[in-house]
Amino acid sequence: MAVVETRSLRKKFGATPAVDGIDLVTGEGEYLVLLGPSGCGKTTLLRLIAGLEQPSEGDILIGGQVVTRLPPRARQIAMVFQSYALYPHKTVSANISFPLAAAGVPREQRPEMVRWAASRLGIDHLLDRRPRQLSGGERQRVALARALVREPQVFLLDEPLSNLDAKLRSSARDELKEFQQRVGVTTIYVTHDQVEAMGLGDRIAVLNEGRIQQIGTPDEIYHQPANTFVATFVGSPPMNLLTRDGKLLGFRPEEFLPVAAAGERPGQVTFDFAVTRVENLGSDRYVYGHLPDVDAEAKVIAKLPSTVATPVTVGDRVPFAVNGADLRYFDQKSGARAAAGNATVTP
Repeated sequence: MAVVETRSLRKKFGATPAVDGIDLVTGEGEYLVLLGPSGCGKTTLLRLIAGLEQPSEGDILIGGQVVTRLPPRARQIAMVFQSYALYPHKTVSANISFPLAAAGVPREQRPEMVRWAASRLGIDHLLDRRPRQLSGGERQRVALARALVREPQVFLLDEPLSNLDAKLRSSARDELKEFQQRVGVTTIYVTHDQVEAMGLGDRIAVLNEGRIQQIGTPDEIYHQPANTFVATFVGSPPMNLLTRDGKLLGFRPEEFLPVAAAGERPGQVTFDFAVTRVENLGSDRYVYGHLPDVDAEAKVIAKLPSTVATPVTVGDRVPFAVNGADLRYFDQKSGARAAAGNATVTP
């Protein structure tokens, strides 16, 4: 296991900064997820750590050693790509063994190392097959075994689940987490999928426009967003934002309930909710509308679980409430999180 650190790391393509002054330190054996929209710089950051790109400025340290100018093979890292990049004409065994051959490991030592890596991923019964004979999940495990066989200090995973269907992604996510916990290797995982990030990461680093917006546990990222970008990027549906008293007032859709269902709670704030659309998704109802007495321009969403049976119809004005402790405040100009102060929120 090793700690990965970046210091004032920058990467420009022409005049455009893809990575713009990132300072980042992983924990030893940590599962850190880089989350953000397409083009935010997360894959470029991963490639810089791997040595596949050279930074314009700054340093990269792995295990306390500066590796900024070292080639990938000297960094003791292993990277799994979105495509898995398996050789179709080689068996699973030969695919896993390939990095050992490239590293000059004696031929007689390779079979035992391959069997060890394959057994850790539960694919030792597939060693004689070729990639075309495997499912998507099995190919993913072969790619992980090929990375593991080198016994790296750090795993770098670049959206390895994106080619799997929705059902398989869920089971593969569980397998990835269990695998990382077993081997205990520091892992940096890139994704634009917030469900993957929340489910896999010990911590999440949210990126936008080449900069880190917030680093924290999934719970911190979701419930204590550092700014409006994090608040609206993480969460489905995203956090509601309303203009109120020169600040932006935010609350999560699942925290906004009909008064009849919410009951009376200390610090509760009640709003008149004008309903414009209702989506019944089975396990949840999404109720869309606005708050005409607060911010008639802002769209508001309430996420009601199936256990809330309060009738809500398009065209109704229904009293909804949110607990005062669930309200978040943001600066209207910068979007940064702001203190609630002594302000009293009223409809």
